[in-house]
Amino acid sequence: MGKTAKIALAGEGGQGVQSVAEILAEAAYEEGREAIYIPNFGVEQRGGVSIAYLQISDQPIGSPKFQKADIVVALSDRAVIRTQRYVDERTTFVYDTSIEGVEEHLPKNAGRVFGIPAIEVSKTELHPRVFNIIIMGAVIRATEVVTLDEAKTAIEKKLGYKFDENPKLREMNYQALEAGIALVEKAL
Repeated sequence: MGKTAKIALAGEGGQGVQSVAEILAEAAYEEGREAIYIPNFGVEQRGGVSIAYLQISDQPIGSPKFQKADIVVALSDRAVIRTQRYVDERTTFVYDTSIEGVEEHLPKNAGRVFGIPAIEVSKTELHPRVFNIIIMGAVIRATEVVTLDEAKTAIEKKLGYKFDENPKLREMNYQALEAGIALVEKAL
C-alpha cells in the first residue's frame, strides 16, 4: 500500500470505536508502518458521538488532520450525520444495517455505501462485547490497512490479560474479527 489510508470511525460512546482505532494503529506500527490516531469524544462522553481519526501509511504522515476519509464507518444514526463532512466520491461509507431509518441520512456523494449487520451478528452469533472487533474486521477487509495476523497480534497486546483469565475470549475475539471480514466480503 503506497498511499495513506484515512479512516474515520464513529459511534456512540461505549461502542468501542476508540479501541478499534487504537488496535489498528498498533497493528500498523508493528508492521513497521506510520500510524496516527486521534480520539474525539462527544461532549457527553459515554452516550455522545465518539469519532476516531486514524491514518496509516508507508510514508511519513504530514498532518494529523484530514478533510476527507478513504473509509468512514458509522455505527449510529447520529454518527452517520456527524461524519457526512468527511465523505466525497472516493470515500467508502460503511454503516450498521440495524440502525432504524438510517437510509435517509446516508451520504449521497460517497463512492461506495454499504451496510453490514454487525450489531445483529454480535448479539445473535457471538457476544455483544465483541461488536467492536467485528467492526475492526470490517475495516481491515474494506481497507486492507493491516494484515489479519498483525491485527490478531495487536488484539493480543491489548486484551491478552483478559484472555489469560478467560481463554474462550481469545477465540471469540478472533471469530469476531473474521466475522467482520466476512460481512464486508458478502456486502461487496
